[in-house]
Amino acid sequence: MQTIVGVRFKKAGKIYYFDPGNLSLAKEDPVIVETARGLEFGHVVIPARQMAETEVMTPLKPVLRKATEKDIAKVADNEAREAEALRVCSQKIETHKLDMNLVSVEYTFDVSKIIFYFTAEGRVDFRELVKDLAGIFRTRIELRQIGVRDEAKMLGGIGCCGRSLCCATFLGDFEPVSIRMAKEQNLSLNPAKISGICGRLMCCLKYESNLYAGPACRKQSAPKPGARVIAPDGEGNVIAVDPARNTVSVKRGDGSVSQLPIAEVAEKEDDGSA
Repeated sequence: MQTIVGVRFKKAGKIYYFDPGNLSLAKEDPVIVETARGLEFGHVVIPARQMAETEVMTPLKPVLRKATEKDIAKVADNEAREAEALRVCSQKIETHKLDMNLVSVEYTFDVSKIIFYFTAEGRVDFRELVKDLAGIFRTRIELRQIGVRDEAKMLGGIGCCGRSLCCATFLGDFEPVSIRMAKEQNLSLNPAKISGICGRLMCCLKYESNLYAGPACRKQSAPKPGARVIAPDGEGNVIAVDPARNTVSVKRGDGSVSQLPIAEVAEKEDDGSA
């Protein structure tokens, strides 16, 4: 078994595992850790716990120390410098007439590298831009092209539900989302209604998808909409199936509608009469 702590560098970023050593770390503690990019500042989101070595990539990088007030002040200073770097890079992009949209800038904690995130329709030759930026900032420069979902995650916003975007608040990773998930949930297939502000299918389509498949869901054995069924209180036609509640809505000849458990209705067999 390996003792680990989970550290997150951004509010809704991916969680990375580190070796806490002899440090006593609690949730939300600010820490300085060693990463492949150099020293980084993050917060503990998973307190120390035992984990099987097969579940983590060993050897783990160490947590160097709890962040001090000086470290926190340095992070604030880096964030202030990011705004200036964003302005300078935007000007240089216009100067070189590059077809790219600058999204965000990130300084590593030790200022050993500045990462510029951008979106573009295709590949961009930014070699001259990198030379200019390296000459201005006197440190390593990395330009990283990202997708529209990553752009939405960085910039944030309000979804059609009226709440802050899931990707910008708590989703650590993007999971595959397909149009099949919308079909299973009987949602409108109008792209404008099932797409997020990034233009891709909404991440929340994934949340209920497990309820529509597997042994936990009776949708596969439930009568299809339009089927004639026999219920405890009479016959009727199925007008809707709700796998999340394992119920069907049955409409009778008098126009009344009742919602019944799937187990209480049976599809009426065709007797072959004309």
